[in-house]
Parts: sequence; C-alpha cells; structure tokens
Amino acid sequence: MSVCVTGGTGFLGAHVVRELVEAREQVRVVFRDSARLTRLGDLPHDPVQADLFDRAAMRRAVKGCDVLFHVAGFVGSRPADTAWRVNALGPRRAVEAAAAEGVRRVVVTSSVAGLGPAASDGIGTEADPYRGGGLGLVYMDSKHEGELEALAAGARLGIEVVIVNPSYVLGVPVDRSQPGETSTRVIGNYLRGRLPAVVDGRSDYVDVRDVARGHLRAAERGRAGERYVLGGTDSGWVALIERVAELSGVHHPVAVLPPALGSVARHAESVGLGPPIASEAIALMRLNWSYSSRKARSELGYRSRDLDVTLRDTIDWYAELIDAGALRGGITPLSLAALGMRVASATRVTNVARTVGRRAGLRLLAGE
Repeated sequence: MSVCVTGGTGFLGAHVVRELVEAREQVRVVFRDSARLTRLGDLPHDPVQADLFDRAAMRRAVKGCDVLFHVAGFVGSRPADTAWRVNALGPRRAVEAAAAEGVRRVVVTSSVAGLGPAASDGIGTEADPYRGGGLGLVYMDSKHEGELEALAAGARLGIEVVIVNPSYVLGVPVDRSQPGETSTRVIGNYLRGRLPAVVDGRSDYVDVRDVARGHLRAAERGRAGERYVLGGTDSGWVALIERVAELSGVHHPVAVLPPALGSVARHAESVGLGPPIASEAIALMRLNWSYSSRKARSELGYRSRDLDVTLRDTIDWYAELIDAGALRGGITPLSLAALGMRVASATRVTNVARTVGRRAGLRLLAGE
C-alpha cells in the first residue's frame, strides 16, 4: 500500500512514518523545509515538497496513494492567524486534495483539545458536546473547527475521514539529537531548572509511539466519520512533576498555581503585563483534559504503555541532550521566574508557602 504523510518531519509525524516503514508500506512524506528531513534519520521514504495550501502541489503529493495521514498542525496559539489557517483550514485542504486524486481514506490528526475540555469532575468521551465555546482559546477552537471542516469535506466529496484525538504526548523523537517539541518541553524545562510553575489541573499523558501506532489502527479499522481518543494515563500536573522528580532524582521547586489564575493571567497579558508562562497555556492547563480511550481500545485494538516507561525514556533522552550541551540556555522570563523559585527555596521562603498551603489544605509547591 502507498501512503502519504503530511507533517512527517514533526515529532508525532516522524513516528507515524517509522510505524509505516516498519509495516512495510511505501511512504511519501510531504515537506516544506528540506533541512527537516534529517529528522527522519535513515527511514526510507519518498520526499515530496509541497505547501498544504498549494492545491496543485498537494494533488501531486497524494497522487497514487491509498491513504493520507494528515498529521501536520500548529501546536500553539500565537500568531493566531497561523493557528487558524493551519489547524482550521488545513484539514479541509488535505481532504480536498485526497478527493481530487481518488485517495480512499484520510486520517486527520487532531487533539483532545479539539473535543473541548471534559466536565470538571469527570472523564470525557468522543460523544461529549463541545465545551470550548466562549472560552476564547485559539488552539482549542482552531483544532475543533479543523475537525468539523475535514468531516464535512469528507461527507461532501465521498472520502472516508477518520479523526484521531491524541491526549498530551510525551516521549522521544525519532532523531534523538533534536531538542524537545512543545509537549515534551515541560519535562525538559523541569530537569534544567527552568520550569517556575504548573497549574493544578488534570490531563491524560500518552507515549508518542502509542499514538503513532494508533494512527495506523485508525487507517485500518476506524469507522469513517468517527473520532478516536488516543490516550494513556490520567494524572494531575502536580503528580506528573512529582513523578518526574522521583524518577530523575532531580528536585527543583515549582509553584502550583490555582486554576482560577488562568483568567487573571489572560487579563494581565491583555494589558501588556504578561506572565512568564503564556496565558493561553495557563488557561489550557487549568482545564480538565481527562479523556477515555475506551472507544479506540474496543474498535481499533489500541493499547498504551505504562506512563513510567514513557517518563523514564523522556528523562533519559533529555539527560543526553543536557550532557551534550545541545539545549540552548539564555535568559528568558521563564528562566528568571524559575531562578526566583530556586532562590526562594534556598532562603527557605518557600517554607512559608508550604506552611500556609498545609493549613489551607492546598498544595502550593511541587518538585522539592
């Protein structure tokens, strides 16, 4: 079978390519920047240069393929116009190119963000109503819009479209010499003493290898027009940082921010007093992203590994990068805030916060 992958030079996309190669498929990788092809190492593939919004180039890229994996996306909220263009419009353009060339099936990579946050006291599923409306979060809304556009285009053009919704993806890139992508940097920043705070919210964490394998299962077994959550282990952010500290033996003080701070941070940013952590990141982290993968397990045969395995692998990889001096340093608002936390810990100022938190029944510090 011949397959095409957009976003194949990214963190998740490269793992999808590797899974396809190991399954002995003929893989075509769409790229824009040829320098990024090195991220695929020695994986055999047919590189095709194309911009997602160049209709003719995309048709050439998918011509003769049986399946298109549209993994390309923009992980972030700024600039907002880029997020909307890539995440909201990109999936429709991919489906339209596939339809024009007779590609029978498209697997679109979304995110649990595209489903919206779960109820504050529950675990979400693909069937839940979208709860993101009115929150004004660019990444979440753009991913949700992209799903709707892709599904509508598939129905209109007679193409089988399957959506996969990974939870928070951790793990090691195919090219271990590369620095961390957005989702893994929380661990890298913690290990380097550059993570000043986390928000006391919940999420679901999954290994990039399991998500990549889930893409192939979705192509083989997924029902057209359906969404499938590809998750792993449900945990709070505080518990995740504590586990990283325990597994790595590295201990840095990290402030635990209350969920209500998200709206405060967004207001501060709007008047030019932005916090060291982007306000949208704080707003997203405070929400409940606990989602069930039961549907994927039942219909796709999807499985995920133990979170400790993923964390150990991620920690070991970051240790290699740190030892090799491969990670850029420099002074940033994030690093200054983290330095302030370490100074506070060294001078025992954090003892006050710990005592106050204990009396109030709150966790105000992690990682120590």
